Amino acid sequence: MELFKIGFLPIRLIDILDVVIVSVIFYMAYVRIKETRAMQLIYGLLILLVAALLAAWLKLNALNAVINFFSSVWLVGIVIIFAPELRRLLIHIGQWRTFSIFYRPIEHRYIDDIVTASRILSEKQHGAIMVITRDSQLGAIIDTGTMLNADLSFELLASIFIPGTPLHDLAVVIRGDRVIAANCLLPLSDSRDIDRSLGSRHRAALGVSEESDAIAVVISEETRQISLAVDGRLIRNLSPAELRNNLFSLLSRS
Repeated sequence: MELFKIGFLPIRLIDILDVVIVSVIFYMAYVRIKETRAMQLIYGLLILLVAALLAAWLKLNALNAVINFFSSVWLVGIVIIFAPELRRLLIHIGQWRTFSIFYRPIEHRYIDDIVTASRILSEKQHGAIMVITRDSQLGAIIDTGTMLNADLSFELLASIFIPGTPLHDLAVVIRGDRVIAANCLLPLSDSRDIDRSLGSRHRAALGVSEESDAIAVVISEETRQISLAVDGRLIRNLSPAELRNNLFSLLSRS
């Protein structure tokens, strides 16, 4: 059904919906890559596009031939170059809370267990990573570790990360009121913006938060600092009270 015209061009409701959908897709893509190296590559592609248009308009035949030669491999090049960003974009689309019917917010008493365990581990200077799932189930990461499927308690979490015990070295995955697995291998972040003083634990926490909607609590063995990784960001040097407030905000669902 035609709504109105712009000059001779009829505008229908479906046209408006089409523009809105495309705009949302481009906005999501921009949000995901605006602070990554991919943004610099996009600027380079835009420069090449402008050069192609100018070459065609000014009839610069030699330049136009070179650009046309490379244009056939641009699509493949973009897919290869942007593979990590495209993967993360698709992951985040699949994790939209609107589409999820399986997510259950963690109960507040279990947040207190996580905070208490973090405080104990920090006081004892025991390094740890605790990954809390939301919509993402993290099946591939869980498969790398040792299945526990145990009741969540601060005693269990604190005992897992005692140095020298078989499961202390990598990450614990928590889902709701269960400690699903321990000694789980996490993907390391490849961001160049990470503070070089941070070690592999913090890179792993950032990595899982970049590739899923999970939240990672990190305790530094060297500094005793408690940090929180979420959506590819690291919130550092939290007190137990600040950690509790952040977890309540992130894990409580309206």
